Amino acid sequence: MSSRSFRLPLFVALRDSFRQGYSLNHFRSDLLAGITVGIIAIPLAMALAIAVGVAPQHGLYTGIVGGLLIALCGGSRFNISGPTAAFVVILLPITQQYGLGGLLLVTLMAGLILLALGLARLGSLIQFVPYPVVMGFTAGIGVVIATLQLKDFFGLQLAAQPSHYLEQWQLLITALPSIQPGDTLVGVATLLVLIFWPRLTRRIPGHLIALLIGSLLGALLLSLEIPVATLGARFSYELDGVTHAGIPPFAPQWVLPWQLPGADGQPLTVNFVLLQQLLPSALAVAMLGAIESLLCALVADGMANTRHDPNAELLGQGLGNLIVPFFGGITATAAIARTATSVRNGAFSPIAAVVHALVILLAVVLLARLFAWLPMASLAAMLLIVAWNMSEAPRVLHLLRVGPRQDVLVLVICLLLTVLFDMVLAVGVGLLLAAALFIKRMADLSEGGAQPRAQDQALADLPECVALYRIHGPLFFAAADKALDAISRFDSQTRYVVIDMRSVPSMDMSALVLFEKALQGLAKQGIEVYLVGVRAPIRLKLKRVGLSASRDLRTFAATPQRAAQMIRVKLAESALA
Repeated sequence: MSSRSFRLPLFVALRDSFRQGYSLNHFRSDLLAGITVGIIAIPLAMALAIAVGVAPQHGLYTGIVGGLLIALCGGSRFNISGPTAAFVVILLPITQQYGLGGLLLVTLMAGLILLALGLARLGSLIQFVPYPVVMGFTAGIGVVIATLQLKDFFGLQLAAQPSHYLEQWQLLITALPSIQPGDTLVGVATLLVLIFWPRLTRRIPGHLIALLIGSLLGALLLSLEIPVATLGARFSYELDGVTHAGIPPFAPQWVLPWQLPGADGQPLTVNFVLLQQLLPSALAVAMLGAIESLLCALVADGMANTRHDPNAELLGQGLGNLIVPFFGGITATAAIARTATSVRNGAFSPIAAVVHALVILLAVVLLARLFAWLPMASLAAMLLIVAWNMSEAPRVLHLLRVGPRQDVLVLVICLLLTVLFDMVLAVGVGLLLAAALFIKRMADLSEGGAQPRAQDQALADLPECVALYRIHGPLFFAAADKALDAISRFDSQTRYVVIDMRSVPSMDMSALVLFEKALQGLAKQGIEVYLVGVRAPIRLKLKRVGLSASRDLRTFAATPQRAAQMIRVKLAESALA
């Protein structure tokens, strides 16, 4: 194997962009797109970090470190990576059970798994996740995220933090008397701006205007002594023994993830038992990260008429998630909404994502103290919009009306399992159901049976002792019995059987066993068999199990004409004898 085979596909998108010719105009386009996306990403990163149960700065660190590393190392020219809404349903239970340290350790483990997937060249795995499964769990995630935001949107005081969806609704309903007019007003105002501002103009990001209006309204209400929960009132940090409101105004600092607090507030004790407990969550995070990033790359390619390298993208995602926990960042993957915004604003290369990361870094260093005034209700309103866009409710409703009933069932089951249980179970069950439906559909396509010789012109003039048997479709465990059921049911005058296999693309071991029994049954009756149009891979399998030509009265023929010619020779020999 040449040394070239071992070359890691790193910096693929960056190299491709420069190979096409990177000009000053391209840099200007990347700069504008990166600044626009960076402005949008700042509040979203904080809101998503809060949604998974950690302080908002950890979401910003994810956008800075993860967004920069993945863009430079990955295989998509346009993907903008950072914290995403899809991870909320997976990461929140991890935070509740293992704390911030456990969450970062899961991210590190997921990065290793993503690296392994990229090195194993499994970037095409997105093709094996059916659309109803993807739609079902993404819509379910949207429902869960929207429900989680109702507490801050209305300023409700919950007695506990429930872990199950039905319990969440029970506590929300119980807490309705605690609704805060100030938070509700700010949340509704922010939500209305987010909905209607894009209809006025897209030159100025609606998220920026919505947050500005929400913050100003919140400050006004606070001046009137109407309570409004703010980020500074909820979160704080300690510096030189002094507690400050909001988030620390510093760039991400090096930290060992396992030294951060667990659920009990103490540093984690890393051992085999803990890693074993975290592994299922890490696998789920890696799987969802791979799906999200590759889907995002496909969307970007469709918008910009480009092509990405899926294996390089998985390696980039793996490296990003492997390194970002050492800077206090949580799980990162490509975000479709931010990536689409970057493409629409003229991005040409991964430099746009780098600019986006630098914009977040500047905001942390220069504006962190201002972030303390952000109303929690405004951040909740932003995530409500994210949840709505993620759920694709209009498309889901359309599919429920017009989609095939079986696919609709898979979608609904995935949605309900995601909402009521968890996404890992939903995807697992969804894939099993989709696989079962695929097997059934393939089995329905496979059939076999005796046919009148007149259906094939080459055999039409042969005598009655010649029979034709046709097999259509793949022969596998679910279809072989049906397709081969009648292969031995020929009358006593039959001496030759032509089995037309030109429409058989594949055959598995179960079909081989049944086929062998059927041919042995024909051989016991003294019937000669001519296997017509057997494809080379199937012919090799038949020979490996002993079903070779000129044995037990079996012969391979390339075409029906060739089989007819050989049968005429046999008939002539019999007549002379």
